[in-house]
Amino acid sequence: MAAVTMKHLRYFEALARHRHFGRAADACSISQPALSVQMKELEGILGAPLIERGPRQIRLSALGEDLAVRARDILRAVDEIEDLARTSRGALSGQLRIGVIPTVAPYLLPALIKDLSDAFPDLDIRPRETQTATVIRDLIDGRLDVGIVALPVSEPALREVPLFDEEFILVRPEADAGKPPPDPKGLSEMRLLLLEEGHCFRDQALSFCNLSSTPPRDLMEASTLATLVQMVGVGIGVTLIPEMAVPVEARSAPVSVQRLPEPRPKRTIGMVWRRTTPLTDQFDGLAEMVRRVGGRRAD
Repeated sequence: MAAVTMKHLRYFEALARHRHFGRAADACSISQPALSVQMKELEGILGAPLIERGPRQIRLSALGEDLAVRARDILRAVDEIEDLARTSRGALSGQLRIGVIPTVAPYLLPALIKDLSDAFPDLDIRPRETQTATVIRDLIDGRLDVGIVALPVSEPALREVPLFDEEFILVRPEADAGKPPPDPKGLSEMRLLLLEEGHCFRDQALSFCNLSSTPPRDLMEASTLATLVQMVGVGIGVTLIPEMAVPVEARSAPVSVQRLPEPRPKRTIGMVWRRTTPLTDQFDGLAEMVRRVGGRRAD
């Protein structure tokens, strides 16, 4: 009798996650027909349907939903067995999947990847830039090894290690360079440009300005810090950006930058990983390396 294999579970987990054969096949680096064959084979082995095929996306049967949860647990446990083997080799090696939030990735990753490659030549670094919610979900599901995010995340399954603090910097049109920096109330009365919903930096900026999560209608949004700064440069409004972004973004447009009055808004950047991973000692060392890179950035 045929048995369920790890390949079946990996393919099914991808399909359950994407709910779409094409996207799941791409994620598994196989063709869509090959994925369909594997799923039919898995259903044959189990003797029950797992998938309800629709014209645009798929739905899972009740058995499929249960299997998706168990498949994730099994795959995560297998990954941790592989991690256990990696601990016996001491230094970090093999694949390292790092999730980094968009307001950190462009400014920290280039130097970090260089330092990691120099220190660990056998390390296969797989960085992914994505929002905090996705980093946390993919860490818990075993699709990422570590994340670099703004703390706290307050997820019991994850360990949080603070790395460094950084201030929020006001960016305003170049013509406003001589004006005194506004306090939170004054800033809330300006036309504030923010990142779109889903970015934790947006929520932190709104909190500092004492604005609700549904700010005024005339507030403008963008998907990147670079776009926000460019809009400030043409006089549309003002924005806040993290301190690490200033050397890159402020030179790309005619803007001025200012520190805000005390108490200045700031955030804590940290690393997170699963509490159950056998690689905790290695990740503690990795966190120290990220801390050093962040310190160089601040010099």
